[in-house]
Amino acid sequence: MATPLGLSLPQGSQYDIGRDVPAVARAAEDMGYESLWVYERILYPEPAAQGLYGIPGRPWPDAYRSVADPLITLTLAAAATERARLGTSVLVAPLHIPFQLARSLASLDAASGGRVVAGFGTGWSRDEYAAASVAPYERRGKVLDELLDVCRAVWGPDPVAYEGELTTIAPSVVGPKPARPIPILLPANSPRAQRRLVDRADGWMPVAAGPEALTEQAQTLKELAAERNRTRPLHTVLRANTRYTPKAHEGTRRAPFQGNVAQITEDLAAHASTGAVNEILIDLAGSTRDAKELRDVAAEVYEAARAAGV
Repeated sequence: MATPLGLSLPQGSQYDIGRDVPAVARAAEDMGYESLWVYERILYPEPAAQGLYGIPGRPWPDAYRSVADPLITLTLAAAATERARLGTSVLVAPLHIPFQLARSLASLDAASGGRVVAGFGTGWSRDEYAAASVAPYERRGKVLDELLDVCRAVWGPDPVAYEGELTTIAPSVVGPKPARPIPILLPANSPRAQRRLVDRADGWMPVAAGPEALTEQAQTLKELAAERNRTRPLHTVLRANTRYTPKAHEGTRRAPFQGNVAQITEDLAAHASTGAVNEILIDLAGSTRDAKELRDVAAEVYEAARAAGV
């Protein structure tokens, strides 16, 4: 059976958001992509208080200089499509008021006919936390835990009632409700995050770092799930951050998903063959020059992947 493929939506400064998001979303759905995805970056500090992913001295990519709001982007895509699922990979939970985010996702799911997939993370940028967080950086895991609690409450039956550190909901009617239970996906970048994922989430969102690493991470989660008596399978959506180039990347030290369509397809096939993923999100939008190139490359990648048996 073919692996479902998803595509990132155009959020960067090289795109006309109002025109390009609907156009790319419609085109991707017509090509056969089964899901459409957004990510979240809220600012580009100059100079940054910390390097990319918290690694000292590692520069932020230029693509982060301007990133359209993820929920507005998904709303534009929802209005232009009929079938494709609408995912976040990821929303940085502590940058949002939990109750408001839960309501926004519920409204989007109701409006789209039950197509939202909620990927949450804790983020890594202290600059973003300084600008917008609802709690200090050191409490980011607790904020994510509360967000998960609030979402389950708000999306569940009325009356909704909840009391936490950040959120108090008196018994209330809260609507609209999602069209169906919204799947929650989480990363698993630490032992605590792995336990949260196994205990509380519907699925896992790893970042592609090679088939061997993926297989090892999946086995770790499988063993942890058995230890914690989880019987429900995890739906795994692999995020493939591409660095597309028209010509093949030359050299022996090619990072996964770096290069031309043939090389990207080779990596798709290698990761899919592990049997550890249920779906692959292909992020092309960060390295294509405009919406036309994004559509063209997305079509080539999709056709090549299907021809390769992905």
